[in-house]
Amino acid sequence: MIKTEGYIHSYESFGAVDGPGVRFVVFFSGCPLRCLYCHNPDTWIQTDGKKVSADTVFSTICGYKNFIKNGGVTISGGEPLMQPDFCAAILTRCKQAGFHTAIDTSGAVPLTQCRHAVDAADLILLDIKDIDKQDCKTLTGQTNEQAFALLSYCEETKKSVWIRHVLLPGYTLSDEKLHKMGKALAPFSCIERVELNPFHKMGEYKWETVDRPYTLTDVASPSEQDVLHAKEVLRAYGLPL
Repeated sequence: MIKTEGYIHSYESFGAVDGPGVRFVVFFSGCPLRCLYCHNPDTWIQTDGKKVSADTVFSTICGYKNFIKNGGVTISGGEPLMQPDFCAAILTRCKQAGFHTAIDTSGAVPLTQCRHAVDAADLILLDIKDIDKQDCKTLTGQTNEQAFALLSYCEETKKSVWIRHVLLPGYTLSDEKLHKMGKALAPFSCIERVELNPFHKMGEYKWETVDRPYTLTDVASPSEQDVLHAKEVLRAYGLPL
């Protein structure tokens, strides 16, 4: 039975960084990862969110249709593909209404569980946490294999993808890893854009709410020069930044 109810954390009515144009962003509750740099640990537990119907979410979105007509709707989280039926139900309603749709995901959920939700979106915003499988597990609690399986599926189905990657000094920010990422991503024609996001600690204070220690207090954000260099490395592989 298709579940048309699910748990959401919050809404953002004028999102400017979660896909093309101005977006209405629905943040789902629940995430299988425990990223060391997570700035929304308050979204980890699914049932901590508010239980609502897909119709209720869609009705809320429609109240902003004049503002997002040149943008669209993005389902984010948490990890939206943990609630694939709910995600698909919202996106289907949005597409029928003419909204451009996107899913912001870590790719941590197996395709066997969420393929129909992926199919319902126009665009996938895929966060590659770490290009090295084992380092990714250290950083997030899970390897990157599911994420690359999702990327391969998008390549097969010609689904548009924007890659997102956090530049974290001491973890993901090194020439070795940037070159490895460039080589891994270069063959994928479905990738329309690569976004490099500098690590920040704006959500550090939220870790007290989940009663877990924040281990990156002494890690500095990358410099502007670090970010520019990272972009240059990836551009050399023909990636669109």
